[in-house]
Amino acid sequence: MSHDHGTPIRSGARHQRALAITLLLVVVFLVVEVVGAVITGSLALLSDAGHMLTDAVGLGMALAAITLGNRQAQPAHRTFGLYRLEILAALANAALLFVVGFYVLYEAVQRLGEPPDVPGLPMLVVAVAGLVVNLIGLWLLRRGAAESLNVEGAFLEVIADMVGSIGVIVAALILMTTGWAYADPLFGAAIGVFILPRAWKLGRKSLRILVEAAPERVDVEALRAELGAIVGVEGVHDLHVWTLTSEMDAASAHLQVEADADPQVVLDEARTVLEQRYGVAHATLQIERSTSESCATATW
Repeated sequence: MSHDHGTPIRSGARHQRALAITLLLVVVFLVVEVVGAVITGSLALLSDAGHMLTDAVGLGMALAAITLGNRQAQPAHRTFGLYRLEILAALANAALLFVVGFYVLYEAVQRLGEPPDVPGLPMLVVAVAGLVVNLIGLWLLRRGAAESLNVEGAFLEVIADMVGSIGVIVAALILMTTGWAYADPLFGAAIGVFILPRAWKLGRKSLRILVEAAPERVDVEALRAELGAIVGVEGVHDLHVWTLTSEMDAASAHLQVEADADPQVVLDEARTVLEQRYGVAHATLQIERSTSESCATATW
């Protein structure tokens, strides 16, 4: 059974070009949307522009994290390289989304008392252009979102932007056809409400990785039982499973084996269980004879 210790091509790196193109589109349209919000006085456009700003910052951090994380030459003390920067970037994205969401809600409450007069046509034109940019971004990032948490963060922000653009379009149409002034602050608030649960989901997933909890799909006690059921294994302790970054799950464990057990056979079977049943391709396993007293179980 082969055991390859080579450096994999990171999923984020495979989608670096798509991130770069999306970032360029977002920055260009961000300027357009800010100008449109200032000219029209639209809160809905302003909220969408604010979220577009977090897209630009988030995409920029994602690209920086991928670039740094995939450097082949790393100082010796960085034993895991800089892969965790992807997760830190995703967490920062979530924090930015929270700030934008709460600001929009606050501003909407202030405007409900005396909604300003907002022209619908310029608002509609800018929102339609934003929708086109969002759709292009979604198409570019769709594959990477399924492979990398960092790219998924950017993908989720673009989805929220797309919904925001649709909301602005609806608000603009209402203003143009009925003149109802409350449409703008109400749809602006709706965009803010839409942002918050997505920010929570991304932040929760990022924090789960940062605190080194086991991946949600891994039942640690079931894994312990399966490792203990391998022929020749008498006990399993110091079992840890964690995620370093997207697509990089790791495990470590001490396996106590019978005196006549073949250590290599036990290692091969244990790695098969981890990789084929739990998707953990990198494992550090220590074999101990059941009669050995040289290994003390960790107390932390």
